[in-house]
Amino acid sequence: MIGHEVLRVFCGPDGRHGNELGVVRDGAAVPGRAERQAVARELGFSETVFVDDPGRGEIDIYTPSVRLPFAGHPCVGAAWLLGVEQLVTAAGVVAVRHEDGLTRIEARPEWAPGRTLRQYGSVAEVEALEVPPPGEWIYAWAWQDEAAGTVRARAFPGRGDGIDEDEATGAAALLLAARLGRALTITQGRGSQLMAGPRPGGLVEVGGRVVPVEVQPAPPRAEGARRCRKGEARE
Repeated sequence: MIGHEVLRVFCGPDGRHGNELGVVRDGAAVPGRAERQAVARELGFSETVFVDDPGRGEIDIYTPSVRLPFAGHPCVGAAWLLGVEQLVTAAGVVAVRHEDGLTRIEARPEWAPGRTLRQYGSVAEVEALEVPPPGEWIYAWAWQDEAAGTVRARAFPGRGDGIDEDEATGAAALLLAARLGRALTITQGRGSQLMAGPRPGGLVEVGGRVVPVEVQPAPPRAEGARRCRKGEARE
């Protein structure tokens, strides 16, 4: 298995919950899209990030089944891990700010993958939902306190790739804040927390807390494999 780090992104105020993210810092070790897709499938996270240039913040994002030009929780997690002021994604440059223990990104709503935003009449209705069959990507939400801008949400990717429910989904939070045109504090999944809201220039910001979980080092290569790589580099 490739060496990678695991983060929990959009943790609650107590540091619990959050959506796990796999990050392969040595993106050069997995150079092709097919190879990266296979690694993302093997790791099994809702998203895996490959870092192509840590100084520039250049990243590449995959679910177990598809490559994504942009996604929220991978960008927030990668920005926290790399400590950069911007990220370079396939969709475009993503501004980053770090403040009061939160990592926030700014992106355009049109960069976010398509989501069906489905409003329910109460928090209880959202919490009682069963996982729907594979199909459309559903972001189910209800107001906890509309005046305060607090929302209860759950996310059902509907992809059929083993991810029945996403614990915390930055792109969907971004789309919801864009639709409602106001700042939101969203509790999603078991207790993850996301902050989102409009920014100047048609941008939307989304952010939250990030906690490291573990580092899985790459297994050492056999001596013969190292010699082969060196021989290939000389050709």
